[in-house]
Amino acid sequence: MGTAHSAPVISLRTHPSPHPFVRKGLVAERPPGLASPALVGAVDPVGEHLGEGFWNERSDIAWRRLTRADEVFDEAALVAAIDRAARLREALPGVAEGDACRVVHAEGDGLSGLIVDRYKDVLVLQFHSAGWLLLEQPLLAALHARLGTRHHRVILDERTARLEGVRPREVLSQGVPERLRISEHGVRYQVDFSSGHKTGFFLDQRENRLLLTSLVQDATVLDACCYSGGFGLAALVAGGAAEVTGVDLDEGALALAKSNAKLNQVRAKYVHADAFDWMRQMGGQGRQFDVVVLDPPKLVAGKRDEFDGRRRYADLNRLAMDVVAPGGLLLTCSCSGALQRGEFLELVRTAARKAGRDATILADPGAAADHPVSLECPESEYLKTLWLRLT
Repeated sequence: MGTAHSAPVISLRTHPSPHPFVRKGLVAERPPGLASPALVGAVDPVGEHLGEGFWNERSDIAWRRLTRADEVFDEAALVAAIDRAARLREALPGVAEGDACRVVHAEGDGLSGLIVDRYKDVLVLQFHSAGWLLLEQPLLAALHARLGTRHHRVILDERTARLEGVRPREVLSQGVPERLRISEHGVRYQVDFSSGHKTGFFLDQRENRLLLTSLVQDATVLDACCYSGGFGLAALVAGGAAEVTGVDLDEGALALAKSNAKLNQVRAKYVHADAFDWMRQMGGQGRQFDVVVLDPPKLVAGKRDEFDGRRRYADLNRLAMDVVAPGGLLLTCSCSGALQRGEFLELVRTAARKAGRDATILADPGAAADHPVSLECPESEYLKTLWLRLT
């Protein structure tokens, strides 16, 4: 990285923490007419350079740090950052050999606001900062050159667009498929890019799916909020489960789960229902399972739904505990970045008390290793997972 500062410079009111986000209220001055988004440097009140990053006056996160001190974020720095991220994945056991992995995990890889997932020859990019619109073409060129991929999908969704003050964006390379098949631990999955959640598949749960396969031999398994069947099919195909039931309210996801079961030549029972209502009904009937997987969608997206989302997590976990057989296992998850790990643990503890169950934590692995977490950015540890034994 070079040290020649040609980018505009903003000044901050105080010396910020090492966190990569600088909120709007901390900005003291900016150059007149500075556009948003822009790549700018920042200095503290005594003029010390703090690095370069993305400026966006329309966002509450006004500056996202990409470098430190006098380092500039130029095309060479971008290429170097992508290479570091790729080398990490290549060194992770079981990741490089697979069909799909996360290549860039935003702040965990020093590239704030950028997610890149690889599915064979297809890259799916999610922009969580409008700043990446400035570097879209060199970013794509660098990724394809380093990874040897050909196709891409670039997404800046409606929620991010609203927060960043820009228009939603979706860019597809010519000939990019809407679906493709991947294999993970001997299980085959179809990934639907056009209608799937996140980037098409829950790559962050790879290691939890693998752990599940070692715990479900001859077991009855409930995959609540099953989406495209990831956990349930891992249990059937690679784990030797006796029976799997998947529940989801999304008809499209259930259709994909059924297709995935057919692809693997196994039978699972899929139920189109709200997981809350269905587990409440099953609990009332005394129906129980040896293993329950509870991986709901994000219930706490921000401060507006914080109270209701926490209540829903507590209720959902209590209902799940009601349908776990004595001595059985519950894998409970939260993908809400706004909910800290300690808070999630307390919600689960409260749920266990209300359910009248004694719970022991067996493991709490979180996201797969290709989702690294920055110590200075706890938000990047968005996925919380608890493996519990219930008596």
